[in-house]
Amino acid sequence: MKTEASVARIIGRTIRNRRVLSALLILTIVFSIGFTILPPLVLEKIVDTLTAGEQILLSVAVGYFGITAVSGLLDAAKESLITAFGQEVTHQIRSAMSEKLKLLPASYFIEREPGVTASRFVNDVNTVDNLFTSGIISMAADLCKLVSILVIIFTKSTGLGLLLLLATPMLFGMTRQFQKKMLKAQMENRVAVGRTNQQIPETLNNMRTIRVLQQEPYMLERYGDTIEQSYRAQERSNFYDAVYSPIVVSISSLLIGIVMAASAQSGAVQLFFGMSAGTAAAMIAYVGNFFGPLESIGMEIQNVQSAVAGVRRINEFLKEKEQKKGTDQRMDDTAAVRVSDMSFRYHDRDQEIFHSFCLTVRNGESILLAGRTGAGKSTLIKLIAGLYQPQQGEVRVFGRKPDTIPENEKRRWFGYVEQQFRLVSGTVADQVSLFDSQVTDTQIRQALDLVGLKETVEKLPDGIHTLCTENLFSQGQFQLLSIARAVVLNPRILLLDEITANLDSQTEKMVLSALRAASRNRTVISVSHRLYDGAHDQHARVLNINVCKKRLRSD
Repeated sequence: MKTEASVARIIGRTIRNRRVLSALLILTIVFSIGFTILPPLVLEKIVDTLTAGEQILLSVAVGYFGITAVSGLLDAAKESLITAFGQEVTHQIRSAMSEKLKLLPASYFIEREPGVTASRFVNDVNTVDNLFTSGIISMAADLCKLVSILVIIFTKSTGLGLLLLLATPMLFGMTRQFQKKMLKAQMENRVAVGRTNQQIPETLNNMRTIRVLQQEPYMLERYGDTIEQSYRAQERSNFYDAVYSPIVVSISSLLIGIVMAASAQSGAVQLFFGMSAGTAAAMIAYVGNFFGPLESIGMEIQNVQSAVAGVRRINEFLKEKEQKKGTDQRMDDTAAVRVSDMSFRYHDRDQEIFHSFCLTVRNGESILLAGRTGAGKSTLIKLIAGLYQPQQGEVRVFGRKPDTIPENEKRRWFGYVEQQFRLVSGTVADQVSLFDSQVTDTQIRQALDLVGLKETVEKLPDGIHTLCTENLFSQGQFQLLSIARAVVLNPRILLLDEITANLDSQTEKMVLSALRAASRNRTVISVSHRLYDGAHDQHARVLNINVCKKRLRSD
């Protein structure tokens, strides 16, 4: 599935799909503006009637309060509709981002901190929600309200209208400067928040190491620096927001004072600014209504600029390069794995890890990839699994390129066991199935039986449905659970990445025994930096990566 290219397209699609909601929102904004303009006109009529010594009609008074009440109801309805529309947009954005996440190559998750990605899904999308609930739509409504009020003021007092026109460019220029400064501060804050989101889980995951090495002061300083960066950026944004409102209120009061003083003059000045008592009351209300939206716009600038920063980061995520999917689906059972003239480097500027590398693994064969650290053993495993694609040459599994295998079929092709078991939140069964609907309880029990954990799990309070915690099993038992996870769907190839590197000799024997059972009737490719490791299969063909690469260079 191809994800949306930008937030703008997602918003456009939401408008098209929710036409009724969009039309209702526009109508509500229009009527809300109209009913905001009417009360001062009714107030003008009431004050002029009282000034003339006449009695106001009950219907006029009731109409004034009725219009004011309807105006309040329309404002409430407008806010509700804006919230509903904003939630629909953010739902669509998160859905598009989730689809994008499925299409990203493994390199994306290795090169970028998890906290930064999580920040895009949470904080940045929330700022887009603020863009609607207290941002761009409210600003558009306020701008329409300002234009309408300005037209009415010109018809009532030319002088006051000109004063407002003179003040508006100054306020616009000031607002523009505030926008630029707030945008810069919000971008800095977003970066700092992303770093903080990364540091918290990183610190918790390494808490034991930090305490043993007595690095608490360093971690506190590191965390404090990031928080300080966020605090300073937010403080700058808050400062501009706090200064803006008093400036607007002061200018509003000054203009009203000038108009009232000019109205009391005689001659041409009085003619230019003059107005009846009712008109004066209406103008005071309109001036308040004029600067009120401007003040609101100043307060909304922060939300809008924060949303702009969030939108930029979301668009950057949606434009990330996706994992390339091949179309060649030829099958060939003569070789389980065939690597042909393969060259690979992680980044364009990095040194090549493999250059014109070749390897053939027969169906049912066991291969031990040995060599020094950094030789590319684990990288080769990931290339075979389709987590990376080579820059040149090709990798084929049973004649098929790994990237052409559908995601829902990969567990039947590859079983992957890492050095350390990755615990997920859930039961013992969830550790094996990884919430895959293809996996049945029967298959889970069979996998546990294969690795020798069936009796241990059956003794637990709820069997396979017992909540799994870090203290439920030993390190070796967790590694057995990792093997059960890899073979539960009976994959054709078993990939082992130094799974006994961190085990003691007794636990290693237990794990190797389970591996011998799991390796029967399937192709096995294991990784070790020790040539004598991989004793789970004494007939395994040992392939020293360093020697192979040197041989290729000499050839």
